[in-house]
Amino acid sequence: MIITRTPLRIPLGGGGTDISSYSRLFGGFILSAAIDKYMFITVNRRPLDSRIRVSYSKTEIASCVDAIEHPLVREALRCTQTTGGIEITSISDVPAGSGMGSSGAFAVGLLHALHTFHGRIVPRHQLAEEACEIEIEKLGEPIGKHDQYIAAFGGVTCLEIDTSGKVEVVAARVSDDTLELLERNLLLFWTGVERNASEILSFQDQATRRNDQAVIRSLHEIKDIGRLVKTALEAGDVDQFGELLHEHWCIKKKLSKSISTARLDELYEVARAGGARGGKVIGAGGGGFLMLYASQGHARLREAMLQEGMVPMRFRFDHEGTRTLVNV
Repeated sequence: MIITRTPLRIPLGGGGTDISSYSRLFGGFILSAAIDKYMFITVNRRPLDSRIRVSYSKTEIASCVDAIEHPLVREALRCTQTTGGIEITSISDVPAGSGMGSSGAFAVGLLHALHTFHGRIVPRHQLAEEACEIEIEKLGEPIGKHDQYIAAFGGVTCLEIDTSGKVEVVAARVSDDTLELLERNLLLFWTGVERNASEILSFQDQATRRNDQAVIRSLHEIKDIGRLVKTALEAGDVDQFGELLHEHWCIKKKLSKSISTARLDELYEVARAGGARGGKVIGAGGGGFLMLYASQGHARLREAMLQEGMVPMRFRFDHEGTRTLVNV
């Protein structure tokens, strides 16, 4: 039996500039943080059964790889040349559609588990690239390389994406004291809205492809803010990060009307009135988690959001990335 644990993530700056329609023209930059909310994948041999059993929100039993409905599982089995006599299960700490990169974590964690099942030690960069190939090339998802790389590497990490699609992974030089303060001042709230990011990301992708100057200009600004966030955090100025979050919120809403909703706008105003310096909807937008930054008055802010029906979720940063917990 193999069990892998792969972290989910919260983006800190540059989100959306990793999508290839933008990055292949201008290059992308992402600053992101893996957190201690995980995707767990188990892979177990079925010596008396040549079929494939897959358990997620539903259970599939298939006689061959091609018969599997779950697209990520099907393509991961093909990628790792796994044919049968195997059982795969997945458990996530957060709901699907949370905006925390669960599909990327699923792909990386499953590939990690399957390679380990076959006795292969695979570098993190390869795991991330294989996951990207499955999601972007094989399945045609309108996403970038952010989620897969953060899931593979963990940490508070910068991703520099050049116009050829190559990703350079660099750990942000943020002190332990700054990371501790950042963990304390960031608050996550579950909105209760599960959403598929594909519609929002497809709009951004198509707008960039048709050279929509308003969208491209917004993405340039978002990338610039991402670099400013990196500078602020490496200098230990976490309050400046909070102010940049608010600036990012205002710019991100220009990308698509689906980025926010009337309800999310209302919640954000409540948060600002309650002491939040800035915030963002985690992921492409439209629902999932709302991340807020407040330098003080955390209890008051939590209470204000609880009054609005928001569910808080505490977290710490993950510095390990995907890892094998059990290898029997």
